[in-house]
Amino acid sequence: MWQPAITGTVYGTLLNFKGALAALGDSVNAAPYQAPPAGPILYIKPANTLAAHGSEVTLAPGEDTVEIGAALGIVIGRRATRIDAARAADYIAGYTVVSDVSVPHASYYRPAVRHKCRDGYCPVGPWVTAREQAGNPDALTMVVRINGEERQRNHTGNLLRPVAQLLADVTAFMSLEAGDVLLAGVPEGAPLARAGDSVEIEIENVGRLRHRVVAAFGEPA
Repeated sequence: MWQPAITGTVYGTLLNFKGALAALGDSVNAAPYQAPPAGPILYIKPANTLAAHGSEVTLAPGEDTVEIGAALGIVIGRRATRIDAARAADYIAGYTVVSDVSVPHASYYRPAVRHKCRDGYCPVGPWVTAREQAGNPDALTMVVRINGEERQRNHTGNLLRPVAQLLADVTAFMSLEAGDVLLAGVPEGAPLARAGDSVEIEIENVGRLRHRVVAAFGEPA
């Protein structure tokens, strides 16, 4: 069942895992950035992308895979504007598991709307775990399984900006409202899933989200 606590906007964060930034190598010093990012790089997963636990993600026409971006969703509990990292927890209602699905693409340098914002490309759930029950958000193991096989394992201890600092840095230039969800980031090496695959993302102390991948309408499964 859809969770009423997710009532706002979902914001994704790029390159907030140390390995994801390291994977860019020297290209991070080339145009257009010419230096590692000095602040959070955000994008939006709009309302059309939101999907529930147990949903189906449809491949884009002509594509045979999607990237499965495992993400810790930080659920905002009250309006957060220019907050201090030391008080960030006061603004967090809880955490959830998010599958930040996208069509595989290489560029970080332009808005990837057609890759990341397709219908149903943001399954969330299966619930929101209260902040107090989740424990330290910077010490959680993240695992992605496809058809029951472990395909990725990482840890929120590898975040470039820990959860509190990320929240402080984002609210320094924009307000987050109650019900909004800020994704802490997606680890490097996001696994690929194909039509017929069953995807499971588990985040320690938070939950286990499942969804399936299906072929585009009119294409073979």
